[in-house]
Amino acid sequence: MATAAPPPRRRTFRLAPFGFLAPAIVLFALMFALPIGYAGYLSFRKIHIQGLGLGPGSRSEGWAGLSNYTSALSDSELLNGTVRVLVYGAMLVPVMLGLALLFALLLDADKVRLRAFSRIAIFLPYAIPGVVASLLWGFLYLPTTSPGYFLLGKLGMSAPQLLSGNGMYVALANIAVWGGTGFNMVVIYTSLRALPNEVYEAARIDGASELQIALRIKIPMVLPSLVLTFFFSLIATLQVFSEPTTLAPLTNGISSTWSPLMKVYRDAFVRGDIYSASATSVVIAAVTLAISFGFLKLVGSRAYGEQQ
Repeated sequence: MATAAPPPRRRTFRLAPFGFLAPAIVLFALMFALPIGYAGYLSFRKIHIQGLGLGPGSRSEGWAGLSNYTSALSDSELLNGTVRVLVYGAMLVPVMLGLALLFALLLDADKVRLRAFSRIAIFLPYAIPGVVASLLWGFLYLPTTSPGYFLLGKLGMSAPQLLSGNGMYVALANIAVWGGTGFNMVVIYTSLRALPNEVYEAARIDGASELQIALRIKIPMVLPSLVLTFFFSLIATLQVFSEPTTLAPLTNGISSTWSPLMKVYRDAFVRGDIYSASATSVVIAAVTLAISFGFLKLVGSRAYGEQQ
C-alpha cells in the first residue's frame, strides 16, 4: 500500500540573523556610508558668487563638474604632502614590522621568561591615544623640557634636532613605531602560537637550531600575518594626521599641509572650502584603495596560497 507523500515543509523566514546584524548595518550606514556619499556629492559642488558677493542671494551652491578634482590633482601642496608621507612611511613601516616580528619570535621561544609581562609591556603603548602619545614625545623632543637633552648637555654632547629638518621624519616615525609595534606584535605572535609543535619537534630532531627554525619555519608560516600587518600599516601611513597635527604647535617645521589629510582639514575648517576638501578626500581614498588593492593582488594571493 503506497503511503501518501508528506506535505512540503514550509520555509520559515528567520529574522534573528538580521536582528543581530542590524546594529552593525545601521552604524556602518550612519558613520561610513552616509558621510562618504555626502563627501562625494560635495566634491561636485561649489559656491557661485554674483557681483561682489556681499548682498543677499549673491552666493549660491551649484554644480562644479570636475573642477574640484582638477584643482586637487594639480595642487603642489597635495603632491608635496604625498612625498613627505611616502618618505615617512619608508622609515616607519620596515622598522615597526621588523621590531614586531622580532618581539613575536622572542616571546614564542621556549625558554623565555616573564612572557606575560613582556607581552603586556610591548602592547601597552598601543592603548595610549595617538594625541596623548604625540604630546608626551613632543615635550621629550623639546630641548628646554627634555631630560635627554639635559643629560647630553651635561656630558658635553650635541643633541640632534628632532623638530626641524629631516629630524622631523625620525621624530614622527618614532611615535608611530612606539605606538604601533605592540599591535602588530600581537597579530604575529597569535599566528605563531597557532602553529603545531610537531613541526618544531621534527626540525629539532633533524638538527635545526632555534635560529634556523625561526628563519626557515616560523617566518614563512606566518607570512599571511605579515602581509596583513603590512596592509594595515600601509593604510595608517597614508592617513597620518594626529601625530604631525599635535606636534605642529611645538615647531615651525610642520606646516598646515604637511600630510594630505592635514591639507583636507585646513581647506575644510580653516578656509571653509568644504567642496575642495571633499574632492581631495575622495582622491586620497581612491589612491589608498588602489594601492591597497594592488598590494593585495601582488602579494596576498601568493602569501595565502603558500599556506594551502
